[in-house]
Amino acid sequence: MDSSVHLDNTVMQFGDFTAIQKTDLKIESGEFFSFLGPSGCGKTTILNMISGFLDPTQGDVKIGGQSMKGVPANKRPTSMIFQNLALFPLMTVAENIEFGLEVRGVSKSERKKASDRLLELVALEDSGTKKISELSGGQKQRIAIARALAVEPQVLLLDEPLSALDLKLRQHMRTELKEIQRKTGITFIYITHDQGEALTMSDRVAVMSAGRIQQVADPITLYRDPQTPFVASFVGENNGIRGKVLAADSNLVVLDCGPLGKLAGRSQGSLAVGSDATLFIRPEHFRLQSEGGMHTLQATIDEVNFEGAYLTLNANTPTNQALSIQLGTHQFSDSLKKGAPVSLSYNELDAIVIAGEGHV
Repeated sequence: MDSSVHLDNTVMQFGDFTAIQKTDLKIESGEFFSFLGPSGCGKTTILNMISGFLDPTQGDVKIGGQSMKGVPANKRPTSMIFQNLALFPLMTVAENIEFGLEVRGVSKSERKKASDRLLELVALEDSGTKKISELSGGQKQRIAIARALAVEPQVLLLDEPLSALDLKLRQHMRTELKEIQRKTGITFIYITHDQGEALTMSDRVAVMSAGRIQQVADPITLYRDPQTPFVASFVGENNGIRGKVLAADSNLVVLDCGPLGKLAGRSQGSLAVGSDATLFIRPEHFRLQSEGGMHTLQATIDEVNFEGAYLTLNANTPTNQALSIQLGTHQFSDSLKKGAPVSLSYNELDAIVIAGEGHV
């Protein structure tokens, strides 16, 4: 069954405000696809257009190749899990799962079979008679998933469903969600501002800013090869150093970074000599100069944070360029302390240069 979703040149406007710029995007059948971006960037608006709670101002939404124009939310082959889960507190777990089927006129025996099967899927086989108040946060999450799956949607829409959970439970539920998606083969469309969630679970991610999709790619590509300054800054931690292009070829770009000197990195797109650009270096790509490297920076340590497997150093260059550096704990020494000078190096192939002035 084709459960692909196509945002076919869709635009969403509210009066004079354009919430979603013209968007043409195909989400493949059976894909775990995430929209990632800060609050207010338009993620939930896109989800509401797919679900039918909003009709796009322009363009069309197609599910399984079929236009959804004029199809109300309750007639679309979608199911949604809301941020607050919206479980019914006075119903048992099984009654919550069966609710959508009961509305559709499914017999009691068939509803019971469905709830038993779904409780097994979410590993809560003995919880059907429990009240919602008797469940933990993670269990409630799984019941919300089971209820959404009961109506056998082609597409499951998830609007920041893990945001209310504590860190360890969120991390556990990421694994659970991905496993459920793998077992069911349903298209999952996930909305989040948490890059850890998006990168961990998704086959592909669309990074959004101000109603516009900046880049769509698999998580590794987003992290290693961001296409815009926003993506480089938003996905993972990054150090952005501004400069002007001195030389550029198809592989490497050299920037004049003023008092910091000449710095180089891999080119991302076409860069003209004399144009503004930003060099991005991930914290983990810095090395102490004694370890070697092709380019160096001098800085003063502001703060040292021990985080178990690694050290995070916050430092400043003489030009007040803030830097975040991540070192393995085996590199710790008494010399790495607040106020101490540090000489840093990096390999130019580990840095990336993008046109424009990024958020740094």
